[in-house]
Amino acid sequence: MELQPPRGTADLLPPRSDAILSLYDEAHELAHRFGYRYVETPTFEQTELFARTSGDTSDVVSKEMFTFEDKGGRSMTLRPESTASVVRAFLANAQKLPTPFKAYYVHPNYRHGRPQAARLREFRVFGIEVLGTAAPDADVEVVELADTFLRARGLRDVVLHLNSVGDEVCRPPYRDKLIAYLEPHVDELDEDCRKRLHTNPMRVLDCKVDGKKDFVLAAPLISDNLDEACAAHFAAVRHGLEEAGVAFEHDPHIVRGLDYYTRTAFEFVSNAIGGQQSTICGGGRYDGLATVLGGSDVPGVGFGMGIDRVLIAMETEGVELPPPRAPRCFVVSIAGARRAGLELVRDLRAAGISTERALEDRPLGAQLRMADRGGARYAAILGERETESGVVTLRKLDDGTQEEVARADVVNWLMRNDGTERR
Repeated sequence: MELQPPRGTADLLPPRSDAILSLYDEAHELAHRFGYRYVETPTFEQTELFARTSGDTSDVVSKEMFTFEDKGGRSMTLRPESTASVVRAFLANAQKLPTPFKAYYVHPNYRHGRPQAARLREFRVFGIEVLGTAAPDADVEVVELADTFLRARGLRDVVLHLNSVGDEVCRPPYRDKLIAYLEPHVDELDEDCRKRLHTNPMRVLDCKVDGKKDFVLAAPLISDNLDEACAAHFAAVRHGLEEAGVAFEHDPHIVRGLDYYTRTAFEFVSNAIGGQQSTICGGGRYDGLATVLGGSDVPGVGFGMGIDRVLIAMETEGVELPPPRAPRCFVVSIAGARRAGLELVRDLRAAGISTERALEDRPLGAQLRMADRGGARYAAILGERETESGVVTLRKLDDGTQEEVARADVVNWLMRNDGTERR
């Protein structure tokens, strides 16, 4: 049997899993601090949900979905992105939820793209969605939250690219103008862009193959063709970000890869990672998405951040990663002290101190080696002498220093010396 994980996936094991878990925790904490509520949606949905919302010409729908037929003959798809699922869930439960509804999630998504560096088929996402308001302040808050998360991770070589992609009023005439401009160059476009030319021509602007060609760079820009309402909204977003101290670059070629985006579109790009997978967070406004699903007119804005790419960016920039989540203390019980050792383990755990022990009878040296390999900071040693004397020998494993502590004071000693707080 093949023991490696499926192509495009990865096993998360210590210490890397500890770093990912710390990023999860930071995402939960920050989202809560900004007033967002946690949501979970199914890992798989009806295929129609993503086909209708993402657009038939998007790479997600045309190339990258894990789609299967269930036993009832229904077409199902593993969640390639999360915004459509959250909007669907909101529409189904709108009467029970506040408006605006500020939601967040931390979970895996799945895309059947070609695996490469920083691009997995199963990848972890921290996402934010605000449903029920078209106010530019919502856009600003969403971007500010993403910026706060990335800066707090110590990332410095990350740039925010910002654009407006217009709306259903100003985009159609711009679309016609762009098609007219690109048609004489159709033979210079790659196959994907030729297919998109008359269905979603704006995707040519950020095409990985054609986007940097001179004639594409010289194409008309949506940001030069906004109507008054879209221009005012974009100006308000830029002003809000400036007031919040969030640095950004206006990038008129950002259009994002999904059809549902309107007005604000943005990407946080890691120059440290570079290449085609340098976008570690992307998002924007999607005011028409709810109506595509048959719901009422519910504006929305949000982002999806690749947790795996954030970790890669941290490693590439040389940022110190969160420490491994090893147990604080390893209780070593020998000879006739096994019962006393188990009681100490339970007391330490009840006090909120992460504690490990040997599950089988082992000699002192073997248990100390277990403690060291497991990354414990302290060993609490109990033998017959310690049990009879009512003490515990506490050894700091990194330098071997130790002292005897009264059994009743072990919890407080560890809290004082290890900075552990009682929960």
